[in-house]
Amino acid sequence: MFFVQMSGFPGSGKSTLAKQIAKRTGAVIIDHDIVKSALLNSIEDTSIDMNMAGKISYDIDWSLIEFHLSQGQNVVFDSPCLYQEIVNKGIGLSEKYNAKYKYVECYLNDFHEVNYRLINRERMVSQISEINSETVFKNTIENSKRPTDYQCLVVDTGKPLGGYINNVIKYISE
Repeated sequence: MFFVQMSGFPGSGKSTLAKQIAKRTGAVIIDHDIVKSALLNSIEDTSIDMNMAGKISYDIDWSLIEFHLSQGQNVVFDSPCLYQEIVNKGIGLSEKYNAKYKYVECYLNDFHEVNYRLINRERMVSQISEINSETVFKNTIENSKRPTDYQCLVVDTGKPLGGYINNVIKYISE
């Protein structure tokens, strides 16, 4: 059994890769954007604090992840993984349920390509529509949170998926 924690800037290709992992392995995907968008769509009070919505969404994500791991299912968590607490929680649940912990970072260090993807994708209410600051973009990808005691796989998602999906599946299977 495995738990794959996806990481990467919005628009870097996490969801595309997560879907392929699930298709090839039968894993369950917990998609943070789906959970957060459902929460935002269900709340009529438009003044909800976005930080609170994010916290509640992550609490729901973790409950779903724990449930599926407790049932012996492989899980892929599709989230930017921008905070150390997210890495720590993923490692903790993997250890609790004796699942192999795998960390896959979708790395695309191309401000214009990421913005193109963000602007042209079908967007959920929780997703950003574009990046306004190249400095913030660079700072975010350069300071991504990674586990220190686990091997991580960083994939260049600026290349076609077919060029790296087999390496991702091999990494997860190890």
